[in-house]
Order: sequence, then structure tokens, then C-alpha cells
Amino acid sequence: MTSSTTARRAALRRFAAAAAAVASFSPLLSTQAAEPQVLRVSAIPDEAPTELQRKFKPLGEYLSQATGMKVVFTPVTDYAAVVESLATRKLDLAWLGGFTYVQARIRTGGTAIPLVQREEDARFTSRFITADPTIQGLADLKGKTFAFGAPSSTSGSLMPRYFLQQAGVQPERDFKTVAYSGAHDATVAFVAAGKAQAGVLNASVWDKLVETKKVDPSKVRVFATTPPYFDYNWTVRGDLDPAVVQKIKAAFLALDPAKPEHKAILELQRASRFIATEPRNYDGIEDAAKTAGLLK
Repeated sequence: MTSSTTARRAALRRFAAAAAAVASFSPLLSTQAAEPQVLRVSAIPDEAPTELQRKFKPLGEYLSQATGMKVVFTPVTDYAAVVESLATRKLDLAWLGGFTYVQARIRTGGTAIPLVQREEDARFTSRFITADPTIQGLADLKGKTFAFGAPSSTSGSLMPRYFLQQAGVQPERDFKTVAYSGAHDATVAFVAAGKAQAGVLNASVWDKLVETKKVDPSKVRVFATTPPYFDYNWTVRGDLDPAVVQKIKAAFLALDPAKPEHKAILELQRASRFIATEPRNYDGIEDAAKTAGLLK
């Protein structure tokens, strides 16, 4: 055997040993380089995007600590986008209104899971508002201009429309014009600016706007309130890892107003606490949507 052959074989052995070492080390490298698991979250755009981001930031940090996942909040342009993103697995968790949840349940073939709701959402209401002194009750709305929120909003459109119909008022027949502001705070702006003689929004946003002095209740006033109904919830896509689902649910249920750091999160969500919810709570919303002609 020549010295050159011996050298080549020695070189090959060294190469093979190095390759084996790299192969045994590569899983560790890939594990260390792997991105943390991400929880993709969004919400129906019932308020300005900046306000949604502000409200979610502390909650997102809390959920990240509770689940061990990176939490990313992505605002969307409209209600339908949230439903479609859940159905196409672009979102894992979403803050939905009652009607939006019903739409998501239908769109996902019944797989979307409502996890928790604020205690307040079990008896939610909408407020009818006006700056017109001639409007004192729902019957006075006939012949007037009126603003709903977004077409798919439970508290800004569906349930107020349903209760108007129960009171014998058909919006498209009885109102002079019907407008959709797109969001609850925008509805207040419409009425305050005289773009609509009356409008409707959810009670929680109205109370917040009054508390923060973003509306003057001596100029824009509440003249009627709906009966209570189930509304908002946090919903997960149905094929999300069950272990992750349980972590998310447990995290919400563990929020304790007696703890200062939790109280701050709850106050931003305008919640006294979160409670478990289930699909049947929203059957009444589905029935109302069918009655109002918004679902077949």
C-alpha cells in the first residue's frame, strides 16, 4: 500500500468522523434555533385599532407567561376577516361578539370553541342614544336618521335590530336613512356630529366613553336600553392542541381582581372576572339572526 493511499484513507476516516459529529449535533442546533411556539390572536374591530392594541397588550403578556408561547396580536379590517382567519387556521384565538361567534361556528362546521366570557357578557345590553330632544322612545325613531355599528356586530346591530323589530319598528321601512358607522365609538361620533339623529352601541363602550369624558352625556344621551342577552367571548379554532386550549382557558379563569396585576388586566377588558362559556349560550343569538333575516 502506498503512502498516498494510506493518507487518503486516513483523510476519509477523519471526514466521516466529522460528518457523524455534525449529524449528532445538528438536532441540538435546530432545537436551539427553533422559534418559540406562537399563539396568533385577534379581535373583532369594534373599536379603533389603537384602542384594541392598548387593551390587549397586558393580557397578551399574561397569556404568554401562562402558556409559555409567544403571543402575537394582529388587528383586522372587518368582522368577516376574523371569522375567515379562524376558519383557515390563520388565527388561534379571537375575541368575538355573540353573532360573530355564531358565524364562526357555522363557517367552521361547528368546530370553533367558545372558551370564556366576561361575567358581564352573560347579561349584556345595548344603549340607544340621541342628541335630538324630540326622541324619547323607540317609537320616536320613525322618520329619523339612524346609525348602527358594524353589520355583523351583535351589540351594535343584530340585537338592537331584533329588539326594534319586537317593538314594531322595521329599520329599513321606518327610518329615514340607515347608516353603519363600523364601530361603537364611531356611532357616538356620528350622533354627536349630527350625521345621524340616533344610534345604538354596546353598554360597555358607552360607559367607558362617559367615564373618560369622550362624550358629553348632557348633549348625547341614552333614551332606551335593550333587554339582556349573551354576547362577547374568547373563541379558539377547533383543531388547536387541546393542551394549549386548556392552558388558555385556565389562564383566563385564574385572573383574580384581588391581585393588583390581574386587576389592571381585567379593568382594561372591562371585566369583573372571566367565566366559562359554551356553545348553547349563543343559540338565542342565532335565532335572533334568523328572525332579523341575517342568517338563513
